[in-house]
Amino acid sequence: MSEGEGEGEAVISLRKVTAELGGRPVLRGIDLTVHRGEVVALLGANGSGKSTAVRSVIGQVPVTGGEIEIFGTPRRRFKHWARVGYVPQRTTAAGGVPATVTEVVSSGRLSRARFGILRKADRDAVTRALELVGMADRAKDSVDALSGGQHQRVLIARALAAEPELLIMDEPMAGVDLASQEILAATLRTQVAAGASVLLVLHELGPLEPLIDRAVVLRDGCVLHDGPPPQAVGLHALPGHDHVHPHTAAHSEPVRTGLLS
Repeated sequence: MSEGEGEGEAVISLRKVTAELGGRPVLRGIDLTVHRGEVVALLGANGSGKSTAVRSVIGQVPVTGGEIEIFGTPRRRFKHWARVGYVPQRTTAAGGVPATVTEVVSSGRLSRARFGILRKADRDAVTRALELVGMADRAKDSVDALSGGQHQRVLIARALAAEPELLIMDEPMAGVDLASQEILAATLRTQVAAGASVLLVLHELGPLEPLIDRAVVLRDGCVLHDGPPPQAVGLHALPGHDHVHPHTAAHSEPVRTGLLS
């Protein structure tokens, strides 16, 4: 993202958002903004509220307070979901139903298809998405025959098939082998170069680090840090390294800034 773009249009805006799961507060009044063309990483330990935050954006988790806007429209009134590609934490791509790689990726195109019928432009978009994630050679295979990394690449291709302006990805690198991580990083680089905005939940930056414009670190449902990725502000990224954030008191509980698990 070029300098100054961060002050442009907000494609995601959370203001003082609160949410509960099972009656337990998970988000405690967080502010989070992603501007057009920006790549924002959402970091934090397990239970810090990262996944709840992104799921609140797409409406999977009801909020108990605050405001969420997508492309400047209040989420409750937002209708243009074809502009948003969502990649959940890795799950069964076909939902337990036997399906080929192409069928799963094609389902991501239905939001743009007229009357649910895929035309040539739709099929071409599916093919491009498969090529982007390096899965074109497995197009006719059953998703049940794929490795974990290949499975994740199919989920990402499904999101890319709709040619979204905004990508929201919940731990896309979790449990994925290094080769697939590199492919996913290259895929994301292509999307960013084409102007996509991205919000990623990550445990560690890994191969995506060069793409990250900003990192938002959550702890106990609150924003602890919003700015350059931890490495860039002098925080260590070694797995298991505890580091007191410079804005917290010296006696505060240390924050894991590397392998955030």
